[in-house]
Amino acid sequence: MFRVFRDLIHYNLEFAIGVVLVTAVVIFACLSFFSPVDPTAIYVAIPDMPPGAQYWFGTNSRGQDLFWQMSFALRNTLFFGIIVALISRALAIAVGLAAGYLGGWVDRVLMFFCDIFVAIPIFPILILFYFVLRSDMNTFNLALIMASFGWPFDARLIRSVAVGLRHREFTRHAVFAGMSARKIMLEEHLPYVVPIIFSTAMANMIWSIGLEVTLAVLGFTNLNIPTIGTAIYWANNHSAMIVGVWWWILIPVILIVMTFIGLFLLAISMNEYIDPRSRLRRMGA
Repeated sequence: MFRVFRDLIHYNLEFAIGVVLVTAVVIFACLSFFSPVDPTAIYVAIPDMPPGAQYWFGTNSRGQDLFWQMSFALRNTLFFGIIVALISRALAIAVGLAAGYLGGWVDRVLMFFCDIFVAIPIFPILILFYFVLRSDMNTFNLALIMASFGWPFDARLIRSVAVGLRHREFTRHAVFAGMSARKIMLEEHLPYVVPIIFSTAMANMIWSIGLEVTLAVLGFTNLNIPTIGTAIYWANNHSAMIVGVWWWILIPVILIVMTFIGLFLLAISMNEYIDPRSRLRRMGA
């Protein structure tokens, strides 16, 4: 794994830029653990102060220091995206490997449910869940709901790889050696789909974070939990651009754009690494 990371850093400029951006975002988010203020407290600072020496990111109309507020917001947003990515990856791996290796009626049943989840309109369903679970719609519950819709496309991709691996010589040797289907899928086939899992996880984080920001800006999440989306919601609710508090909107937008660009560059870099021809061309072969 370290050799793969070293090759990507050395030969792939997009991957290096993505690592720098994501590292900067993660470091800023981790600063929230050392925050001297409560992120949910309001009117603890002078309202509407522009960025300066005292308040690096300025303050908002609710009397909050935006440096620490955005640190908490970015941490919660990244935490949300990671939860969705991990849960949906687990579902995609289980469904994709089982369908690809076992085949037959198992493949048909799993792909039938996969097609159903692909056809479901996600955004209206999330709004419906908000009205049903309004008092319990916290970050973790929303992540669980979103993860249940974020696995079908990646499960099909993993299945396509597993179908090819099923007919490989090492799979036949494992079967003749008496290995169970579960051990073959986890020990023999799973390592071949790890790069795919990583690249699709980055893409899934972009999808889930973008959807969460959209829901929050529209007011369909718990607005008391600091996230990038709720920060933009409160800025819009207080007409920040009209009254001249432009930094209240600009700073969260810059942070989310940095996050998206960093994750996107990591995802496309891994996609290129998966393709042998692209990897050899990048290395000058």
